[in-house]
Parts: sequence; C-alpha cells; structure tokens
Amino acid sequence: MIGPMNTDVVISGGGPVGLMLACELRLRNVNVLVVERLAEPDRTIKAGSVSLTTAEAFYRRGLLPAVDAVVQQNAEQIKAFLKSRGGGGPKAAMPVGHFAGIMVASTGVHFDDPDFRDVGPASRLVVIQQQAVEAILGERAAELGAEIRRGVELTGFDADDGGVTVRLGDGGTVHAGWLVGCDGGRSFVRKNAGFAFPGTDPAITGRQALAELTGVEALPGGWQHGNGGLYVYGPTPGRMLTVEFDGPPEDRTAPITAQELEESFRRVSGADIRVTKVHSATRFTDNARQAATYRQGRVLLAGDAAHVHSPFGGQGLNLGIGDAVNLGWKLAATIQGWAPDGLLDTYTTERHPIGEWVLEWTRAQVALMRSDVRTKALRRVVAELLHTDDGATHLAKKLSGVLHRYPIDGEHDLTGRGAPDFAFADGTRLGDHLHDGGALLLDLAESAELRETASGWAGRVGTLTVKCVSEPGLTGVLIRPDGYIAWASEDGSVAGLDAALRRWFGEPA
Repeated sequence: MIGPMNTDVVISGGGPVGLMLACELRLRNVNVLVVERLAEPDRTIKAGSVSLTTAEAFYRRGLLPAVDAVVQQNAEQIKAFLKSRGGGGPKAAMPVGHFAGIMVASTGVHFDDPDFRDVGPASRLVVIQQQAVEAILGERAAELGAEIRRGVELTGFDADDGGVTVRLGDGGTVHAGWLVGCDGGRSFVRKNAGFAFPGTDPAITGRQALAELTGVEALPGGWQHGNGGLYVYGPTPGRMLTVEFDGPPEDRTAPITAQELEESFRRVSGADIRVTKVHSATRFTDNARQAATYRQGRVLLAGDAAHVHSPFGGQGLNLGIGDAVNLGWKLAATIQGWAPDGLLDTYTTERHPIGEWVLEWTRAQVALMRSDVRTKALRRVVAELLHTDDGATHLAKKLSGVLHRYPIDGEHDLTGRGAPDFAFADGTRLGDHLHDGGALLLDLAESAELRETASGWAGRVGTLTVKCVSEPGLTGVLIRPDGYIAWASEDGSVAGLDAALRRWFGEPA
C-alpha cells in the first residue's frame, strides 16, 4: 500500500496540457505537483493557433485579456508580413483554416448556421504561439497555488489501489493519490504504465522552423506543391515548413541544421533560397497512435501522451486542452469523494472518440498531400468542394470544434453540446460566471421549483437566477464545469433535472 500522501495529484509534464490541468484542479482546491524535466520552457516552434473551443475554455477561466494581448500582437505581425509581400490588403479574406494545405477563406462560411453557437469574445482569438499559451498557463497555475518543479524528471512510479509512489530524478519520492501523464508523445508514464498504444506508422518527414532566409522574395504565399512534397513560407516572418514523402527521418532527435532545412526547402520548392540562421526548428512525422484507454487505475493520460498525430490543421494543442478541461473537474470530484459511480471513466468515453476523429482527420490530409497524378486529381476535386459555401462551412465547423458533442442523456437538443455564451439582462455573459471552474445551474424563469430541486447540491453546483436575452425561450440550463450542457428546459419543467444532478454531481448532501 502507498504511504501517507504528499499531494493529491502528480502531473508529469509542464507543457500547456499539464498546466491547464493543474489550473483546473487548483480551482477545485486539489493539491497538485507538476514535474517537468526541462529546466526552461521549450522554445521549439510548435502550434501557432487555437480553435474556438480552446479560446472559449480560456475565456471561461478569465484568461482572455492575457491571451488576447498576444493575439493582437501576432495579428499585426502577420499583416506587416503580408503587406511586405504584396498581400493582406483591407479586403483580404482571413482563412478559416486548411485541409491538406488547401486554404479556405472565411468569406463563404455561413456563420449564421445554428451549429456556430455564440462563443462571445472568444470568437476573436485565433493566432497565438504554443509557447505563449504555456507562459500564460504557467503563471496562472502558480498563482492558483500549484507546485511546479522544473528541471526534475519523473524516473519511475508504482501504483496500486491506494495511490501512486512517484520517484524523481533529484532523488525525491512523492506519494500521491493519482498520476497524470501529460508528458508528450514519447510519454514515460504511458510506456511504463503499460497502456496499449495502437495506430499507424509514419510515412513522411516534416520540418518546420523559424529562420532567417534569403532568396524568398519570389516565393508564392500559402501552401505550395513542389517536387515530391509541399512547402510553406509565412504567414509570420521567417516561418518555413516542408513536407517530404520519402519516409520518416532516420533520427528524429538529431539536431536540425541550417543545411538540412535549406536542402529540404530547395528540393521541394526548386527555389534558390539560403538559410542563414535558425532560431527554432523541429522535425515531425505522421505517426498516428492513440491509447486504448485514458485511464488505468490511478494513472491517467492527457494530451500527446494519450494520442499522437501529424500537426496538420493544428489540432494537437486544442485536443490536449480539451482533455485537461474534461478531466480536471472529474478527477477533483473523485478525490473529494462526491463523484458518482463511473464519473472518472467518462473521461475516456467522452474524449477518446474526439481523439480518434483527429487521427483520422490528419491521416486523410497526409493521403491528399501526395504528389502522384491520381492524388493531384483528387486534390483538385476536394479543393472545388471545399471552396463552395457548404464545403467551407463544414470545414470551419470541424476545425473550430463546435460539432463536438458528448453522449449525455437528455431530450433537449442542447444537451451534450458546449454551452453558448448566453447574454443576460444584467449585462453579463455566461463566460463571466465560469471563472471559478464550478458547475452552474441557470434559473432563467425565476423558478422556485428549480432552485429547490438543486438545493441538495449546494457547494457542488452554483445557481444563478437571471434573465437570458440571447435565448429567451430557455427556462433552465445545467452547465458542467467543462462548459458542456447536462440538462436544459424550455417550458419551465424541471423533469430530468434531479437525474442529471445525480448523474454528474453525485447524491445530494
């Protein structure tokens, strides 16, 4: 049996996913230790944008001002870069994203489609580097009281029904109730806990860098097909990317040189470019694997530790943040003893299908990026479809995450969906009331019956009596801590509310 506990949860990995999870747990007063093997944040170029659902998560936790400041700075840099290359005029359409490098403009998207729920101020957040996200979340986690140890590697652990003993590289031992692996695609936690990790092997080598280059003046913008691969220059100064279909790299961990980047870009583009200085560079492949389950006893996985795939479409960071927000409140409820039976297992039930979709989505993009004559013909057909209004709208929905729906029982159409950012008569919005990370029951019709039904869950579920001006037909909505709707009513009835409260928040006190 595990000895006396030093902390409730040890999180292995201090990237954005581990830090977001730490924030979520601390909002519920759970003791957290984050251990990160790197002494300083990783400055390697990674994700450069977030989806609507990720921006929404930041907004709901009060992180919008810090995130928005970085986004505005990035937007100015992109405008300046495009202007220097003869583009980015006042009428230039912002892209909603790409599929296999096929850029799709926002001009054809039906943003009035009902699936595009109102996300409020979060809708303006798009371009922000992963390093900036990590810095913001690290500061917030520390502010909330999470203990973060950098330069400390997790070297081993033993788990049983009573908890987890974690061994650290500095010679320390920590007894915890739970261990969560947020330690990336090569996860030590996943491998040593014995999680099955099936999937498909890599077939490509991708290289991405921030560098200083010469000879790029004549390069076209956007994704371009070249000799045996694809390349991109921009949309931020110095950002370059190549994809070659000659198999995975012999040694993905070897240092990336200016010569390697230059030769790859020349092979694909045919341009006489020179890489004079490398600020940040990385290799990637299309290795696509997913843990069969995200929980084994007292050990859980989140982010890249649970699923790996190519970075096309920028889904990795978003997928991991979604994992953290879904897991945090469920793990906290389990630790605090009020979780209903099976609550923690719904983490896998709800998040695994979304991870599976991302893997399929990225595999399809790799297939469509190939340079053979048949794939090029198929690519033209797909491009034609994506450039229709319906095609652009569908792509925008998929990339934004608004189509994600959890299998939550309930008759109302909103059940299982992310909650819109309801606007209230007092001038506030829903996001303003979710900063504490708790569940919230909206009493939108001044219903004494609704409030009485929920009274047994005081302390677990907050109640807000307010008029809703954006959805006047609704009379009651139960919103889980992760922002998903567990129950809704339009006729003043509270039928199903008691069952929903018991299902997600245990028995009444």
